[in-house]
Amino acid sequence: MKGLLGYAGVVAVAAAATLAAGGAAACSDKDWKACEGKPWVIGKAETPIGEKWWPNKLWGAGDEAGATNWYAKPEVVQRALKEADKGKVYRVGRPYTADMPTFGTRKFVIRIPGGPTGGPFGANMLIYNDEFVATEIGQVGTQFDGLGHIGVITGKIGDKNEYRYYNGFTESEIGDTNGLKKIGIEKLHPIVARGILIDAAAAKGVDAMNAGDEITAADVKDALKKQGMENFKFMPGDAVLFRTGWASKHWKDPKANNAGAPGIGMEVAKWLSDEVQAGIWGADTWPSEVVPNKDPACAFCVHNHLITRHGIPNHENLDLDGLSKDKVYVFTYMFSPTPIAGATGSAGGPIAID
Repeated sequence: MKGLLGYAGVVAVAAAATLAAGGAAACSDKDWKACEGKPWVIGKAETPIGEKWWPNKLWGAGDEAGATNWYAKPEVVQRALKEADKGKVYRVGRPYTADMPTFGTRKFVIRIPGGPTGGPFGANMLIYNDEFVATEIGQVGTQFDGLGHIGVITGKIGDKNEYRYYNGFTESEIGDTNGLKKIGIEKLHPIVARGILIDAAAAKGVDAMNAGDEITAADVKDALKKQGMENFKFMPGDAVLFRTGWASKHWKDPKANNAGAPGIGMEVAKWLSDEVQAGIWGADTWPSEVVPNKDPACAFCVHNHLITRHGIPNHENLDLDGLSKDKVYVFTYMFSPTPIAGATGSAGGPIAID
């Protein structure tokens, strides 16, 4: 696979091959109703990802905060804070630099205008520097995917009343050139969660997993056993983070980094949404989910399941190596999305406290 153009090509080739083989209906963007029964299609294929997902079953019609509503509950926050008993802080976000890997054509540019930007002022001759940053502020580097980032076309292409996001909000309702009118990042609650690390790479005995390697339910079980957590009880609102070693190997090589990634598939996604009822999910890779998926008809379907259907945000490109090195598997995870009104995601500096 060579980037996301390659991914789209794989989907097209697979669909064509099915038709050429005499298949009556190919599961593809041309006939998504033929995908009924696929792991990402929940129930009947009323939409490309299954039955209608609105109103949200946990948080109700009109909700814009999704799974971050867990962090408005004192008992969830108190559970999280109990894990910070040693007082060691880990920076689990990465620095933002002009040469960091970015998805597609996204860019990150920083300038200090003037040098210094202004001054002098007063008898003390004060001078100052400002920065000018041009970027997709919520979608580069260590990025936190908000609820307005990922949606599904449920009807005719071009009809924005059929472009649906979390809780059924449509493109017509949320779209605006000056920022999203609904489900912007500012609507999410600050996050103080009990974090759980699933160190898949360590459990497999490798420095880094390979692109296309899926973290399965069996892998999760094996990792927990090797971490001494075989009987660990997950609870609603937990932040579940997956370490693959991918970014540690490829972060300084954008071409290799963006060529695919290991990560979770629909099996683990359903576990997160239905059994754990996670507050957030994330990983040390740019998509957090496996790319390419073993089923080429799935284009980031884990994003659709967790973000669009369930309102569970995704924290990507995390640095989990420090936690892994110290064998810290349960911790306090803290992140407050930068409240840029109408933004689709957030940059920032998440931390873990042991």
